[in-house]
Amino acid sequence: MTQELAEAAPSQENGRKTLLVVEHLKKYFSVGGGFLRRSALLRAVDDVSFEIFEGETFGLVGESGCGKSTLALTVVRLYEPDGGRIVFDGTDISHLSAARLRPFRKDIQMIFQDPYSSLDPRMTVGGIIEEPLRNFGVPNRRERVRELLQAVGLNAYFVNRYPHEFSGGQRQRIGIARAIALHPKLIVCDEPVSALDVSIQAQVLNLLRALQRDYRLTYLFIAHNLAVVAHISDRIGVMYLGKLVEVGPTEQITGEPRHPYTRALLSAAPVPQRRLRRERIILRGEVPSPLNPPSGCRFHPRCPIATDRCAVDEPHLRLVAPGQYAACHYA
Repeated sequence: MTQELAEAAPSQENGRKTLLVVEHLKKYFSVGGGFLRRSALLRAVDDVSFEIFEGETFGLVGESGCGKSTLALTVVRLYEPDGGRIVFDGTDISHLSAARLRPFRKDIQMIFQDPYSSLDPRMTVGGIIEEPLRNFGVPNRRERVRELLQAVGLNAYFVNRYPHEFSGGQRQRIGIARAIALHPKLIVCDEPVSALDVSIQAQVLNLLRALQRDYRLTYLFIAHNLAVVAHISDRIGVMYLGKLVEVGPTEQITGEPRHPYTRALLSAAPVPQRRLRRERIILRGEVPSPLNPPSGCRFHPRCPIATDRCAVDEPHLRLVAPGQYAACHYA
């Protein structure tokens, strides 16, 4: 993060403890290559900085392919970062070995996007939820599994059933029960409702909010739907082509966005009230490839207000309103 962002953000949360700090995080992948051919470098996450305060929900939104899920997997250390730092609860976990990272695993859990592939079809529901409890030596595991099923709105007698016997929404509830089993401090929610029907999405979002209140959870909530993120988040970060372009409180991001990309995302979100309907902003062109990102501001080829400066001078997050940061020269 910029020094300005690092110093200003904690005061905006009335002194609340900073649980997670991500500083200049990078994750690259080598693509292609072979005999007499050089591989290309895909910059999935390229110098991203933000922080999450204890007890809040930080939403991360952006188009498909912008690097959101890669960021999530890197934060939980399923991917090894190629640069930057991940500081969790005061400890730098960026490059800890598997053995030294293990104690932090119970404090950082994840809810995956696909409720069908994230559950082992050969294990019963009870076995799936009990596995993390067994790995960390938690006593009274069977009783705890039944309590967890009831906490996520499922009947306790489901313990002996298999994942294929449940609907998508029920499977995601099982995944949530597994995620909260060890009383984690942080849960990374990687598009947890995108694979569900709209009516079920609302139920799962309400469940996550209730669990946050009851278990004092902190969320990093990732989605491509700005309306969904705004419904559950206290603050929002907007991501484009591997970079954060705007960060701020939900009310300010949705009410007065400062970055042109955020305004375009917001204009595409459905608004039920006719009087609040916004003029749709149509972005020209396609999202550039992260294999060959544009120079300067990565959004400038599609930006309606771009100038020659935007093509050569890369903007960085700067304070544009109380608590709100945007990476735009003209924000």
